[in-house]
Amino acid sequence: MYASFLPPAAPPVSPLLTERLTLRPYQATDEAAFFALLDQNRRRLQQAFPSRVAAVQTPPDAGRVLAQFAQDWRTGRLYVFGIWHTATGSYLGDISLRPSWQKPISAEIGYYLGAEAEGRGYAREALAAAVQFGFGQHVQAASLTLRCRRDNPRSMAVAEHAGFQPLTTRRRLWALRTGDHDIVQFRLER
Repeated sequence: MYASFLPPAAPPVSPLLTERLTLRPYQATDEAAFFALLDQNRRRLQQAFPSRVAAVQTPPDAGRVLAQFAQDWRTGRLYVFGIWHTATGSYLGDISLRPSWQKPISAEIGYYLGAEAEGRGYAREALAAAVQFGFGQHVQAASLTLRCRRDNPRSMAVAEHAGFQPLTTRRRLWALRTGDHDIVQFRLER
């Protein structure tokens, strides 16, 4: 049913540029900004990104996570981009794609912004660039998915603005994970 497929060669570690943003793979020198944003937004990111928040408790943790992102990039496991405001150089958040390398290829997108960056259209801009990357020559996904918390209408609006459609899912008698019923899944076909 599904053909096995090895990831292609790692994409170049080059930025994606939008009208106002630079999305680029993290560098070791991003450790302080990455840690500060997560630390300042820890409480509000906890429910949606518990693994990320748990993994980055100290600046050295941030460095280890960024090193893992670089390894993940090289192996095709996960492509993580920091989101930077081009004009000011401010770090705003991040967006990632996790490909499934079985045919048909798909990728799940996840993103977050610091509180001070919300409400300015940055998430829409970053998601549009990530969609192009996911459907482009390096990933060649047939579909992209993302999940939003039901209590985050802004994130759901960002997904719908980019053309993602909510999926109708059957409710399970028992959730596979705590909070699964609080998640809305979206999909975008090529």
